[in-house]
Order: sequence, then C-alpha cells, then structure tokens
Amino acid sequence: MSSSETAILHLCTRADWEVAQKAGEYRAASLDGEGFIHCSRPDQILKVVNTFYQQIPNLVLLWLEPEKIAAEIRWEVADGDEFPHIYGPLNLDAVACVCDFLPDADGVYRTLPE
Repeated sequence: MSSSETAILHLCTRADWEVAQKAGEYRAASLDGEGFIHCSRPDQILKVVNTFYQQIPNLVLLWLEPEKIAAEIRWEVADGDEFPHIYGPLNLDAVACVCDFLPDADGVYRTLPE
C-alpha cells in the first residue's frame, strides 16, 4: 500500500495537539524515543485505541493527508499488519481534521468520530 492511497490517522492528547500548534509542528514522544511517529489506517485505529490508549483522557484523532506530509512515511509491519510511520516531525498543514475521540459509556471505543 502506498501512502497516497488513504488518509492516515494519529492519536494524541488535546494537550499535545495544543503544544504542536504553538510550536508550529507536531512531535510525538515516540519520535525521540523510536525515531518515528506511530500512525494507523482508519480500519486499524479502533484496535489501536482500545489496546494502547483506553485509560488516556482527552484524546483527539488527527486525520492526515499523506501527500502533504513533509517527512518520510514508511509502511512497516507490526503485530501482523502494515502501519504507516512518519520519520520526522509532522507539519501542521498535513492535518486535515482534528476530532475529539471519545469512548462509549463503558470505556470501549467502537466508532470513529465524524
């Protein structure tokens, strides 16, 4: 799959997104620790959020336009699937939409925000 075939998504907290807006670019903690920003395809994000982010409040979902991302995007295998990884800071003009991402009353995420 090439990066231009579909939107890619990134989860972060509202606070991290506000820091990015002030800084002029988004830098996930994983960029310094692992060398890239973790992203997902839309069909992967519910599994990701329910596995890794369920206890984290104030999440936002960044809908990214791959063709506008300045840093290199590599599709890499993890957990038996291919995920997009951004190897550099995310330029803010590549973010098409920022949506609050809320779980259902039982704490499980079942639908993507519209």
